[in-house]
Amino acid sequence: MVDYLIVGAGLYGATMAERLSHEGKKVVVVDKRPHVAGNVYTENIEGINVHKYGAHIFHTNNKDVWMYVQQFAEFNRFTNSPVANYKGELFSLPFNMYTFNKMWGVVTPEDAAEKIEEQRHAAGISEPKNLEEQAISLVGTDIYEKLIKGYTQKQWGRQCSELPTFIIKRLPVRLTFDNNYFNALYQGIPVGGYTKMVEKMLDGIEVRLGVDYLENKAELNMLADKVIYTGPIDAYFGYKLGTLEYRSVRFETEVLDKPNFQGNAAVNYTDADTPWTRIIEHKWFEFGKDENGNDLPKTVISREYSSEWKVGDEPYYPVNDERNSKLYAKYKALADKEYNVIFGGRLAEYRYYDMDTVIAAALNMFKDLEYSDN
Repeated sequence: MVDYLIVGAGLYGATMAERLSHEGKKVVVVDKRPHVAGNVYTENIEGINVHKYGAHIFHTNNKDVWMYVQQFAEFNRFTNSPVANYKGELFSLPFNMYTFNKMWGVVTPEDAAEKIEEQRHAAGISEPKNLEEQAISLVGTDIYEKLIKGYTQKQWGRQCSELPTFIIKRLPVRLTFDNNYFNALYQGIPVGGYTKMVEKMLDGIEVRLGVDYLENKAELNMLADKVIYTGPIDAYFGYKLGTLEYRSVRFETEVLDKPNFQGNAAVNYTDADTPWTRIIEHKWFEFGKDENGNDLPKTVISREYSSEWKVGDEPYYPVNDERNSKLYAKYKALADKEYNVIFGGRLAEYRYYDMDTVIAAALNMFKDLEYSDN
C-alpha cells in the first residue's frame, strides 16, 4: 500500500507527486503514455528539444510558482514574439504599434486608437455579443479580417460569430512597441527541455509508464489510500452522461537540412486558405544552439492543424460553451461524491490552464491535503 496513486505524469501530477513525496508520503505515478511530462514533453531530435505536443513557453507573475520550478530547471531568457503571416504579409504579434503601423501607416498611439475607434464605431458595436464583435471592438475591422478571422475559424472549426467573447478577451493589445506576447514578470524555457525538468521533479518516485488507469482502475485503486486523477473527467465515468467536447491538434514534424527555416519560433498563418494554423521552429526556443552553446546545422519544424476531437484523439482545448459547461457541472457533481479520489488538472477540471496556473492549482491542492492529513 502507498499513500497516493497519481494518475498522470504531466505538470499537475508531477507537482503533486513531488510535494507529497517531499513530505514523506509514499507515492506511485501511472501514465498511459510511454513518457512523463504530459503535453509539455520534449524530445531531443538533432540536438533540438522538440515540443512534441505544441509550443510551451513558461510565463508567470506568480513568484512562488517561479521559485518552485527553478528548483528543477534553469530557465533561459526566451521571450515569445510570434509573427502573423497573412498571404505573405508579415505582422507583429501581439497587436502593437508595429502591427498598427504596418496595417494603417499610423505612427502614434493616438492615431492607432483613433483608427480602432473609427472602425469599431462604423461596425455599430456597443456591447459585443460574440467573438467577432469583441475582436472588432478591440482592434478594428481590418485587423480582425486579416489576422483574427481566418486563424480563429481554423482553430475552433466554427464561425467567429458563433464563438463566445471570452476566447478573444485574453488577447494582448498594446499601444506601445512591446513585442513581448506575455505580460509576465518571469518567462523562459527550461534549458535542456521540459522532459528533463519533469524527470527531476519525479526523481526517486515510482513511475509506471504505459499503464492505462481506466482499464485497470479496480486493481490500481487497491494500491493506495487515495487517488489523484488528472485524466478526462467524462472518461473516468465512462462518458455515461455524454462526451465533453474539445478541439484537438495534429502535428506534421520534419527535420530540414538547413540552419534556418523561418527565423522565429512561431509563425501564425492567419488566412483561411492555408490549412495549418501555425508553424513552430523548435530550435529558436533555445536561440538555435545546443546545450553546449554550439550553433545547430539543422532545424526541426512542426505544422499544426486544428481538428474536431473524438474519443481516442488527444484532447487539447475545452469547448467551454453553454452545453459543455452544463455537462461538466454534472460530471463535477459525480466527482465530488467519489470516495478518496481527487480530480485535478486541465482534463479533470475541463478548463484551459496555462502551465503556471496548473502548477499553482496543484500546490494549492497539496496544501489542502497537508492540512486535512494533519
